[in-house]
Amino acid sequence: MDVHVSLVGRRDLAGEIYRQLRSAILDGRLRGGERLPPSREMALGLSVSRTTVGVAYDRLISEGFAVARTGSGTFVSRQVSTTPVPRRRGTPGALRPRRVWDEVAPLGHWRETDFDFRPGIPDASLFPYETWRALMARQLRPLAVGRGGYADPAGHDGLREAISRHVGTARGVRALAEDVIVTNGTQQAVDVVARVLLNPGDRVAVEDPGYPPPRWLFQTLGAKVTGVPVDAEGLVVDAIPRDARMVYVSPSHQFPLGTSMSLRRRMALLAWAREHDAAIVEDDYDSEFRFGGRPIEPLQMLDTSGRVIYIGTFSKTTLATLRLGFVIVPPSIRAAARAAKFVTDWHTALPTQAAMAGFIESGLFARHIRRMRAVYLARHEQIVQLIARDFADDLRVVPSSVGLHIAALARSAGVDEITEVVRRASAAGVECQPLSMFAAGEAPRAGLVLGYGAIAEARIEEGLARLRRCFDRAAGASTRPAATA
Repeated sequence: MDVHVSLVGRRDLAGEIYRQLRSAILDGRLRGGERLPPSREMALGLSVSRTTVGVAYDRLISEGFAVARTGSGTFVSRQVSTTPVPRRRGTPGALRPRRVWDEVAPLGHWRETDFDFRPGIPDASLFPYETWRALMARQLRPLAVGRGGYADPAGHDGLREAISRHVGTARGVRALAEDVIVTNGTQQAVDVVARVLLNPGDRVAVEDPGYPPPRWLFQTLGAKVTGVPVDAEGLVVDAIPRDARMVYVSPSHQFPLGTSMSLRRRMALLAWAREHDAAIVEDDYDSEFRFGGRPIEPLQMLDTSGRVIYIGTFSKTTLATLRLGFVIVPPSIRAAARAAKFVTDWHTALPTQAAMAGFIESGLFARHIRRMRAVYLARHEQIVQLIARDFADDLRVVPSSVGLHIAALARSAGVDEITEVVRRASAAGVECQPLSMFAAGEAPRAGLVLGYGAIAEARIEEGLARLRRCFDRAAGASTRPAATA
């Protein structure tokens, strides 16, 4: 292990090396059993004599902080009792973030829980790891890596071709490989599009309720964001501000309500965009998991004026930790979007892209989706049935036959009451999310969003039974008479 020792301006060199190494051992930065750098190597790095380093090492050994093993080197003693010391914080600093960052609350860093009903999480236990490891191993060989230089910002050629064929076949999206840009998930796809099309101060319309991270992203880039209500037919087109330059929607499976945008409303949105010279960002995040009814045509398929940017992700169909997504752009912004990806992070990890290309081209991706569709259908049906049976007086499920979650509107409880239920449920080992947390405006709806990607079918009934008890306790607390003085 490399160890930093500073001798700038110091006189007692051997003593200083000893003291700094001892300090690193005592506060846990150097742990018992770890090998200290060879004396010759440390002497060379510090521009001192090997004898100087040897004196410091001998002192550590004599005081029990280190042990010498003939032919192996010098190691930190396992007998030293160390107490990790909190790292000293630097000065607070004079820099201050812009106020917009006060509104951003990162999602996704979730703790393990007994009953996980949080939305948007696929079942990682059913991913074909052996197959994926073999695909990745092929990409980590000299012939695959080649010269090891940087790659095309738009992505791996094979993956772009595979994506264009996949979305063309499975979703009817019209796209050539050169229209595809591979990104680190949906969020970076939105970022690339926003960088290309938005100026600071431009207005963006988003769904209300809707997925928060894109909304926060637009705000941090200086855009004015307006929430537009969603009803049973999807985004209310007539409520979009006239000066909006971009509309962000999830028409196939609205997040979080789960409704699908009607054909009438989709055509109205396309007409609105043409009339107001605006762009539409279509987030088709989990449409692969459709359990019934006819699949709706993507806006991109219906678009005749090149105003729709189509975003997809592998985070729901494979593993969220792979961080693979894509954006399909009209030819008119193709070059700019490629440049925007370049200035963001140059390109997404190439071995992972190549492995995903092989996963798709071999047919294994389609097979995995078919398998998971059956698994998620069973969970979807079970949750809907149990809510209808056990929560009929409290919740009304929003009809949906797509994706990895459902929404349930509260029949009489308010936002605060549902928030209390969620708090109690979390304490009981049940994680779900209140519908109100996805509000983009000042009138949040009361309800729950329940995911079924991360919870096994065998655990759903017990998880919902615990949630039921939390409703009962919250109701009991709200009807209990207030204490009098």
